[in-house]
This record gives sequence, structure tokens and C-alpha cells, in this order.
Amino acid sequence: MLTQPPEFMGCALSLAKLALGYTSPNPAVGAVIVKEGIIVGLGYTQPPGSAHAEVMALLQAGEKARGATMYVSLEPCCYFGRTPPCTQAIIEAGISEVHVAMLDPNPLVSGKGLEELEKAEIKIYLGEYEEKAREINEAYIKFITTGLPFVTAKFAMSLDGKIATRNGDSKWISSDEARKYVHNLRHTIDAIMVGANTVIIDNPRLTARGGCGKGGRTKLQPIRVIVDGKGRTPVSAQIFKQPGKTIIAIAKPTPKKKVRAFTEAGAELMELSSVEGIIDLAELMAEIGRRQITSILVEGGSTLLGYLFDQNLVDKVVIFISPIIIGGEKAKTPVGGEGVSRIMESFQLKQIRVEKIGDDVLVSGYVSRR
Repeated sequence: MLTQPPEFMGCALSLAKLALGYTSPNPAVGAVIVKEGIIVGLGYTQPPGSAHAEVMALLQAGEKARGATMYVSLEPCCYFGRTPPCTQAIIEAGISEVHVAMLDPNPLVSGKGLEELEKAEIKIYLGEYEEKAREINEAYIKFITTGLPFVTAKFAMSLDGKIATRNGDSKWISSDEARKYVHNLRHTIDAIMVGANTVIIDNPRLTARGGCGKGGRTKLQPIRVIVDGKGRTPVSAQIFKQPGKTIIAIAKPTPKKKVRAFTEAGAELMELSSVEGIIDLAELMAEIGRRQITSILVEGGSTLLGYLFDQNLVDKVVIFISPIIIGGEKAKTPVGGEGVSRIMESFQLKQIRVEKIGDDVLVSGYVSRR
């Protein structure tokens, strides 16, 4: 297996990003076909059950694909699922070289797709821009290898680490630009999760707004997951009036009266184990994974975020820091829970990214223990 820096892989990665939010539980993949230095085919993964990126690019290229080179952000699949294997389509089209950013961690594919192409005497180049390719499909990678969703914790805070005043006022800590960024982020994930207190205090809509998605395509709203062990969410809340599905994670057994009220409001109940009304979050994540929900954006509140960190269930953080100071000992901080007893036990961010969004500073990174 050869390695060589592919010239057109950056384009394939950009195409893969266009597929984010439309392909789950499948990966978001981009493909480019090049012949004599000219792009003759472009494609990205279509919704589940539809064509994959490689097939889309091959359809556009037509006969020009024979003897051409393909650049693809993820190893082509080699098994029959909802669609035929992409390796078969690549071989039949007469592609002579395939550049792949990363192997597919799916055990049904991992390495086997490239082996099949090599047997057909197609040259393989592997590994260019692998880190960027892994970031695009970070949720898919975790889900396909563990069966669990990829969890991103998002919050906005002041310079002194507050998410609201002592009276609970939090609108708006972040800038308009930051909120637009969050809506774009919501377009790429499967579910938004909050605790019951956030619904009671803020009465949010928890929808992805600002258009119907990239390229004018329509997309279902993210699933709303409300962690509400005691069933305190008011049925008059805005979330029940929005398009899309709402799931209430509640402690079992749930009183019949609450079951009826939430069902009539349009919610689906997920009854889970609990201790003193506190939901077993590990069980919740496992159940979410079984429903093929691959990515979750947790938007508060501090109690829920604290429990998630306490149980090592957060994979990534996205933090907006606003240039304001709120002050006050009773003003809430973003992460509650028990926390760590020693600094050396604290969580640390890896692969940190810092950028300016409007007047705010965005800090993101992957969570690990020190």
C-alpha cells in the first residue's frame, strides 16, 4: 500500500462537511474524481438509503471515470447494506487510483475495502489529512466502535465564569454571531439535550434555525432530549410546539398521570433507572445509542453538565467566553455536579482550538483526564 499526499483531498473533505447532519447514522463522506489534472466528478453522501459519495461522483464523471483518480475522505464500503458496495462501483467504473484520507473503523469495512480495490489492481494512497477526516466523522467513529453517541458540551459564560446573574438572568451572554454559530452546529447533530431546569427557567425552543440547511436542502430538526427524572417539565413549554421529536428521559416507574400528560403533549417517554430522581446517565446514553442517535449537543444546565462530567460522559466541549463580568457568589457557573477533589484529577482539553466569534472567544477541544 503506497502513501502519497493527494492534491485534491481538501476538496473531498469540504464536500464531506456538506453532508454533515444529513447522513446519520452513516458517515459524512466526500469524493472527487480527477482525470489529467481536471475534476470530472464530485459527490457527497446522500441521506440513509441513498447513494454514497463515491457513487455520486462516479455518476457525474460517467465514462471519464475510466483511468481516472478518486480522492475520498473515508475508505469505500465493501458490503451490501441499504446500498451496494462502493468498491464494486469503483472497480466497474475503471478507476485506476484511489486516495483515502482514513480507514473506516466499521468492522465490516476496516481495511477490507482497500484490500478489495488492491486485488483489482487499483493503486491505493492512504492517510493524507487523516486528522481532519477524523474530526468530520468524530461522532460516527465513536458510535460505530462503541454503540454510544458522541457528546459535546456547549455553554456560554462571562469572563468570570458565570452563566447567569444571581437572579437567573442569562439573555444574552453570548453575541448574535455566537448564537448563529450554535444554530449552524445544531444543523449538524442528531440531538440536543438539556435538563428540566433549563426548560422550566428559559423555556427554549431547542431548534436549529436560520434556514433549511446547506445548499437549500431540508433537514429534520434535531431530536430534543429532556433529562427530567421527576417529570417536572411543564406541558405548556415551547419545546412541545416545535417541529420534530421530543424525548423525556424520566425515572421509572412513571405515574400514569404524567405518562398521559406528556404523551398528549407529543413527547415520547424514555423510562430509566434513577437514584432519588437522578437519571442513570450511562443507561440513558446506551439507550440513545440503541436508537442510532450518534451525536448529542448538551446545552445545559449546570447540574446536568456536572453529572455528565462526573461520569466521564463528555467527549468534547464548545465554550463561548463573553467579554463581560457578572460577579456574585450566588451566580451560577457552567458545570455543577460533584467535581474533582484534586487539580491533578481535573479534565483537560486536547487539540484545543481558539477563535473569535463576534465579540466572543470560542474555545473548543476534546476532553481527557490529566
